[in-house]
Amino acid sequence: MTQQLLNDGEIVTELDISHLVIEDDTPVDNLQSEKQQRLLVEPLYSSKALPSPFLAAANVGLFYKLKGDPVVPDVMLSLGVQCADDFSKKQNRSYFVWEFGKLPEVCVEIVSNQEGDELTLSRKSQQKGKTIVKKDLYAQIRIPYYVVFDPLKQIQGEPEMNGALLRVWANSVGRYLELTPPQGVSEVGQSIWLEEVGLGLTLWSGEFEEEVARTWLRWCVYPEGGTASQRDGQIIPTGAERAEIERQRAEIERQRAEAERQRAERLADRLRTLGVDPDEI
Repeated sequence: MTQQLLNDGEIVTELDISHLVIEDDTPVDNLQSEKQQRLLVEPLYSSKALPSPFLAAANVGLFYKLKGDPVVPDVMLSLGVQCADDFSKKQNRSYFVWEFGKLPEVCVEIVSNQEGDELTLSRKSQQKGKTIVKKDLYAQIRIPYYVVFDPLKQIQGEPEMNGALLRVWANSVGRYLELTPPQGVSEVGQSIWLEEVGLGLTLWSGEFEEEVARTWLRWCVYPEGGTASQRDGQIIPTGAERAEIERQRAEIERQRAEAERQRAERLADRLRTLGVDPDEI
């Protein structure tokens, strides 16, 4: 029987998690949020932008203590861990800190309405007796980076958002210090770098799975030969985007080869008109 150390310092030898609800089968997000979650998860796996192993997940319970409700980030990223092989076991189907041995590095909240408690408690949450917003909770449990993205402009009027679409904080001894500038981020292309992760976050305008351009939150890497001090990062493409890039590259190479072939044929024809056999040159 092995001992395990919980986040609050308690050492236990057996973990009975039968009382924990890890799935409630309740849809909680709109289509924009669902797409955004996938756009933050899939590229990390298809691009291999991070060294393995790592875990990127959307809408999965983060259990940081044995007693009490979990917090459910819209997206979380944890480095140096991987899922267990057997998902039939309950302890392998959520992010139990005592199973993975560490907290995630990044928790992202994608604002879909004014009830999410990302920065302030909603009236509904206050009526239910909640006393802490997600930002303060993540700070208390020492999540290194907390990200709030407000694509539908639901909480821009809150003081901490102050009209911005994106705010990012880094944990410093149990409290968050903002990485984004005072005005926040609302412009496409401005990158905020998460040094402990080795990636950045940026706003990007474009089409994702439909022919409608929207503003999305995307992971980015340092420009080739660049550093984190540079303003713009290089977007990490999705698998579909990477396939399209490769298709376009192959098409350019095909066109170049065809142009070379035609040029060679024209040169050969000119030589023949001069009475020169190009095959004998």
